[in-house]
Amino acid sequence: MLKRIIFLAVILAVALSACSPGAVSSPEKAKAAPVQIKLPMGYIPNVQYAPLYVAVGKGYFAEEGIELEFDYSFETDGVALVGANKLQFSLVSGEQVLLARAQGLPVVYVLGWFQQYPISVVSHVDENIVVPADLAGKKIGLPGLFGANYVGLRALLYAAGLKESDVTLDSIGFNQVEALAARQEQAVVGYTANEPVVLRVKGYDVNEIRVSDYVQLASNGILTNETVLKENPELVRAFNRAFLRGLKDTIANPDEAYELCKKFVENLAQADETVQKRVLAASIAMWVTPNPGYSDPVAWENMQALLLEMGMYPNPVDVSKAFSNDYLP
Repeated sequence: MLKRIIFLAVILAVALSACSPGAVSSPEKAKAAPVQIKLPMGYIPNVQYAPLYVAVGKGYFAEEGIELEFDYSFETDGVALVGANKLQFSLVSGEQVLLARAQGLPVVYVLGWFQQYPISVVSHVDENIVVPADLAGKKIGLPGLFGANYVGLRALLYAAGLKESDVTLDSIGFNQVEALAARQEQAVVGYTANEPVVLRVKGYDVNEIRVSDYVQLASNGILTNETVLKENPELVRAFNRAFLRGLKDTIANPDEAYELCKKFVENLAQADETVQKRVLAASIAMWVTPNPGYSDPVAWENMQALLLEMGMYPNPVDVSKAFSNDYLP
């Protein structure tokens, strides 16, 4: 009798397991849940993020098993969160990577997006500011003594043999266009694909000094950390593959990319299309390269030399650990 009870119990267990949700035959198994990634953007929704919008809109991230959420919160410190392994990725500018490494954060730059440092100094033509040396004695407006704008300006001063004390810096927030238009400043510092473009479309005759014409610096790209690279390197490769597909499509077909941006940038459809398409075109010019995603070691060495000269940190860091080209397709 005992054997019969055991036999019936086994048959019942098998029958129940066959009816359970987990017993789906292998060809019908549900796909693994996508990896949720929140990506700090560092700025408001903008056409300059077109490669990411294209990669999401065309399903490239979804194909890699990634569900991407854009985080536009200004208070979000993406570098710190990635350094603490609270987030897997962030957008970042090159100088932030070295500053974080100097503070002991194990962050690693794994994809070079911008191939040129995207900062320019802009002035009215009648100010006769044509080369970096012409900045001597001038009043220059910039968002503040931080970030890429500040680093880019210091790079131009360094190229001209000038010190910060040779100019007057005015922290004006992100009001460069208005400040220059009203002639509150003799020059302003801004993003190459933004302030100079907007000023010209508004009809102002301006000179532009581009940082990238004088020095090669590590620029904007994708950041992760050593833990993610060790524990989930394929996630990094998947992220990079999706991003670079979006980048390639944006470069090849800017008009299509612009239309896709409308799904992500609120009120883009009502914005001045001439301005926004020129912003996108100016951005694309800084992305084009024979080796998409590649980080040039020389640009990183130059960035470290500049930051040390600025006194941003006291001792050199191991630049070779700050970036990697090993996770590109």
